[in-house]
Amino acid sequence: MVLKELLSFLKELKANNEKAWFDAHKKQYESLRKEWILLVEQAIKKVGAFDKDVALLEPKKCIFRINRDIRFSKDKSPYKTNFGMSLSKIGKKDNFCGYYLHIEPENSFVAGGVYMPMPDKLAAIRQEIDYNLDAFESIVGKADFKSSFGKLSGESLQRPPKGYDINNPALPYLKLKSFIAEKKFSDKEVCAPDFTDQVYASFKKMYPLTQFLSAAMHED
Repeated sequence: MVLKELLSFLKELKANNEKAWFDAHKKQYESLRKEWILLVEQAIKKVGAFDKDVALLEPKKCIFRINRDIRFSKDKSPYKTNFGMSLSKIGKKDNFCGYYLHIEPENSFVAGGVYMPMPDKLAAIRQEIDYNLDAFESIVGKADFKSSFGKLSGESLQRPPKGYDINNPALPYLKLKSFIAEKKFSDKEVCAPDFTDQVYASFKKMYPLTQFLSAAMHED
C-alpha cells in the first residue's frame, strides 16, 4: 500500500471535512480502503505467526468506519481523519487485549495492551500484577521494551486503588486505568519502505505484555 498517498488523502480530508468534498473523492477513498484491507490481511498473517489468537481474524472486522458518530459530540465533522486497525481475539471489540495501528498525518502510532478495561477486568489485572510483580516487570522493564515504548501509557489514579497499601511496590502499575505500550512514527517514517516491518516488529515486542494481560483477565 502506498501510505504516502493515504497520508495525503487524510490531510486533504482534514482540511475539507464535509460531505461534498468526500463524495467528490469517493473513488479515491474506496481504492485506499481496499489497499488498507490488504495491509490488514498481511498484518494478521504476520502477527498470527507469533500470536495464534489473531491468526484467523477477518480483515474487515479489524478496521473502522470512516464516518464519525456525531450524535453526542460538539464536533460535527462527519469523517474521521485517520485509518485504524485493531487486532484482538475478536477483531476491533473493546476491552480485549490486542494490537492497534493508527495512521494520521503527524499523529501515527502503534499501540498494544488493553484500554480502559471494565472494572472486573481491571481488578483482575491489578491482582495479577500484585501477585506477580517480578514477572510483570521482567516484561515492561526489559531494556528492549523500554527503548521502544518507554513507560506504559494511560490514565492513572491519584491515590492507591481500594484494597492496596500506599507502600505497595507495584503501586505505579496498580494506579493505572489502562495498560498501553505505544510508539509514535513521523510521516517520514510511515512513508519509508520498511514501515510495515517496523510495525510488525513493534507488535512482536508487545506480545509478552498482551499475553500477561490476557491471562490476568482470563480471556478464554
